[in-house]
Amino acid sequence: MRLMIVEDDALLGDALAQGLRQLGHVVDWFRSGDQAGAALASAPFDAVVLDLGLPGNDGMVWLRRWRQAGVKTPLLVLTARDGIEQRVAGLDAGADDYLVKPITIDELAARLRALLRRTAGHAQSVWQHGALEYDPASKTVRWRGAPVELTGRELALLEAFLTESHRVLSKAYLLEKLYDWSGAEPEGNSLEVHIHHLRRKIDPAIVRTVRGVGYALGSDEAVR
Repeated sequence: MRLMIVEDDALLGDALAQGLRQLGHVVDWFRSGDQAGAALASAPFDAVVLDLGLPGNDGMVWLRRWRQAGVKTPLLVLTARDGIEQRVAGLDAGADDYLVKPITIDELAARLRALLRRTAGHAQSVWQHGALEYDPASKTVRWRGAPVELTGRELALLEAFLTESHRVLSKAYLLEKLYDWSGAEPEGNSLEVHIHHLRRKIDPAIVRTVRGVGYALGSDEAVR
């Protein structure tokens, strides 16, 4: 998943970002709503983790503003505000989940997986597409019952295709899913290399090329 963390506390923000990266996610961390809003307008995030006690405008202000502007990205509030009225207000303002600090990285990751599962329309914890099985919790892939070893980037790419299984995805969109803004710039042919590896390790039909547009997940029938 490409995740956004909006948290002004330096120690907590860094801990959340590093913990989620260690679980294989692509993470960008921002300390203000202004920075987060600009990023939401320019990159395809899968989910947002939002603190409410932000400098300047409160996190609730940003939540309402983003929802009123039509931002549909799944959003999880992570805050120290534990009152029932505050929880209800956050959910009514457009949050998809509401968690009270402190929380473990494992629970946070599980909540985010649940948000992605609902967004992608996967009712089961293990996603299936033809003969392919993918478990987002353990980051394991099986093809016709046999395990497939994928790198972190290859897993992120496969997850992007499975999440958007009915869309053709542009090269720019896929690169945004694979690389956050804190790391090195991807090499010019890095996406093509990752797609080549997916086809070689799983099946040539797992990703189809749509000339002049981008790439898409192969059909169920093609990968049985």
